[in-house]
Amino acid sequence: MNARPDARDFAGPQKFGIGQPVRRAEDPVLVRGEGRYTDDLALDGQAYGVFVRSPVAHGLLRGIDAEAARALPGVLAVLTAADLDGYGAIGNGLPFKNQDGTPMRKPPQASLSTDRVRYVGEAVALVVAETLAEARDAAEAVVVDIEDLPVVTTPDEAAAAGAPLLHDDAPGNLALDFRTGDQAATEAAFAQAAHVASLDLVNNRLVINPMEPRSAIGVYEAESGRFTLHVGSQGVFGLRNSLADGVLKQPRDKVRVLTGNVGGSFGMKAPVYPEYLPLLEASKRLGRPVKWTDLRSESFLSDHHGRDVAVTAELALDAQGHFLAFRVRGRANMGGYLNPLSPLFQTVNIARNMVGVYRTPAFDVAVECLYTNTTPIGAYRGAGRPEGNYFIERLIDTAAAETGHDRVDLRRRNHIRPADMPYKAPSGLTYDSGDFPAVLDRALQAADWDGFPARRAESEANGRLRGIGIGDYLEITAPPTNEMGGIRFEADGTVTIVTGTLDYGQGHLTPFAQILHDRLGIPVDRVRLVQGDSDQLIAGGGTGGSKSLMASGTALVEAGDLVIAKGREAAAALLEAGSADIEFHDGRFTIAGTDRGIGLLELAAKVRAGLPDPAAPKSLDVAHTHKESPSAFPNGCHVAEVEVDPETGVATVVRYTTVNDFGTLVNPMLVEGQLHGGIVQGIGQALMERTAYDEQGQLVTGSFMDYCLPRASDAPFMGFESHAVPATTNPLGVKGCGEAGCAGSLPSVMNALVDALRPRGIRHINMPATPQAIWSALQQGASA
Repeated sequence: MNARPDARDFAGPQKFGIGQPVRRAEDPVLVRGEGRYTDDLALDGQAYGVFVRSPVAHGLLRGIDAEAARALPGVLAVLTAADLDGYGAIGNGLPFKNQDGTPMRKPPQASLSTDRVRYVGEAVALVVAETLAEARDAAEAVVVDIEDLPVVTTPDEAAAAGAPLLHDDAPGNLALDFRTGDQAATEAAFAQAAHVASLDLVNNRLVINPMEPRSAIGVYEAESGRFTLHVGSQGVFGLRNSLADGVLKQPRDKVRVLTGNVGGSFGMKAPVYPEYLPLLEASKRLGRPVKWTDLRSESFLSDHHGRDVAVTAELALDAQGHFLAFRVRGRANMGGYLNPLSPLFQTVNIARNMVGVYRTPAFDVAVECLYTNTTPIGAYRGAGRPEGNYFIERLIDTAAAETGHDRVDLRRRNHIRPADMPYKAPSGLTYDSGDFPAVLDRALQAADWDGFPARRAESEANGRLRGIGIGDYLEITAPPTNEMGGIRFEADGTVTIVTGTLDYGQGHLTPFAQILHDRLGIPVDRVRLVQGDSDQLIAGGGTGGSKSLMASGTALVEAGDLVIAKGREAAAALLEAGSADIEFHDGRFTIAGTDRGIGLLELAAKVRAGLPDPAAPKSLDVAHTHKESPSAFPNGCHVAEVEVDPETGVATVVRYTTVNDFGTLVNPMLVEGQLHGGIVQGIGQALMERTAYDEQGQLVTGSFMDYCLPRASDAPFMGFESHAVPATTNPLGVKGCGEAGCAGSLPSVMNALVDALRPRGIRHINMPATPQAIWSALQQGASA
């Protein structure tokens, strides 16, 4: 038998393999408006839900009068907390402990408020009606009786003596008194320091604002007793488990989560939210699907917010400018309840990422995490990694200015060097790879650092202030947990990847297809992707922490090896040879030393039809689980130039250069796109995005009329170069790139801004450096 390969079995790795800028396969569908988001679904018989939310930030819930609402046309049900008896609450499973060894205080959050409300926007009831308009009218008719209580909106207020208590089991409103690091070594380092740089730094609260608001449809099937939730998420497998185990209190096989296209998340859509249980219970009671979609005005209040930590950070240096230790004391805002992953971002992640690319022998980080009458804080792009990099990079520039050291030389002097790899950081983690000095030097060259004085002079001639800043960053990605790598050969000749990460804008299909093309020779246009159905998964860590390619990519490499092993057995049976004599190359199995062979896709079809040998494989399909692997350490250097109009305080990022080490770039075009998005979000946080509450806990920046997001006109041209040092911890050598844009842009933009303002006597300015803040600082001619 001498089977000829299908001409499409292998199109050549030079065009579609790893390292090539292959266009996103999903884009044509999305650009044509043919994507299927949760709000696009219209299930048979679906009703519509609208949530009644607390209009006050803190109060005792005395009663809910829904009689008038129930009497309105089309109203099917009004659910309150009493209707959810027997179910669980939203909890937090993190094993943090206080300094005294006691566990973190983490009171659970009920899906609908029971006896007290703790922030404006907290859900207290669900109204379900035949139409959305009827549900909205009825929700306005629900009367909520709340006895006002005193309000605290900042951690300092929450920690003050006599402050109103949010939770009876969290004295002093303290969720966690966190501390990590080597306290004795840090104290000794500061005692012998020749210089200590110190800054009060604010990492401002952000409203996350993805393009697609949250939406969900609850479905209960009476015959099977199964709950199905259609919802935008960052991973259906983990969400299904959390929903089943903690909230529904049902066996996992009785719960299914389905996710279609997702219009952005940035960490926000990952956890279980209070709205999910009432929708599912309403469906169970009514015998029909119940759909809910957030209004943007509700999203500002009910979606988890990001960041919100203020610290005093210090850096100790010896007389030669070597870093001895850093120290952080701060407070973080948890909001009214703990997010399921809080306070990981404001504690451990800041400490680990603040080490960065520098040989800093010791650190001591202490953060008090406090409850306030504000929207809960959750993950937002980078989730502690941009914070840590921002803190250390601002300290370095401050130390350079105060000691007279050149800020570039100060960084070079303290870099971890390639010869130090693998490097055991004081965080306890081991950096496996990287060339930080080379990345810095290449970034300075690409940014024309030496030509900056001429550009500054030109700006000054035009009445502008101009500064240049560095963001020399390193991130610690989330460690890839168990992840599925499923490969399924379909009857129509396509190949389906099944994996538990989830694409909410990144473009997973194309790089995953490139991996299969590179390893198995499968044409990229034959590859399909399933991520959003928990029933089809055997594992899944979801997307988050910049780990998707490390997790799903490694799982696919391992699954591909299993496909090849099964294919050798099948090809041996088909070609009448020993399996040891079967070779696989370029998508084709051949008998060694001959031209007799068969392409993988043709072989899969023949195996599906059945081979004569009963011992031969019945399928080439693989359902594999990759076990947990180490974190990776993406790094780079961003150089920003900012121009300030001193008459108005308006700051503009006018030049931006990046050199990054993301290890192997499976698809450089997608990597660059991810970086652009993160950079613009960093610019928004640095210069524009301000979240403000009044004394009553009302969000006064609760719409796009009050909350400023960056536009295309605010984004500079962003130079992108790669200086790749492949990771040694995964077979692809990838390091993760999804959140690095924020980690590099916050420090580079703010360092550039302060560089522009320093000649006017300004040593530091906190984010967001709005025109008002900059103008005021210039008038004072001192720190703001």
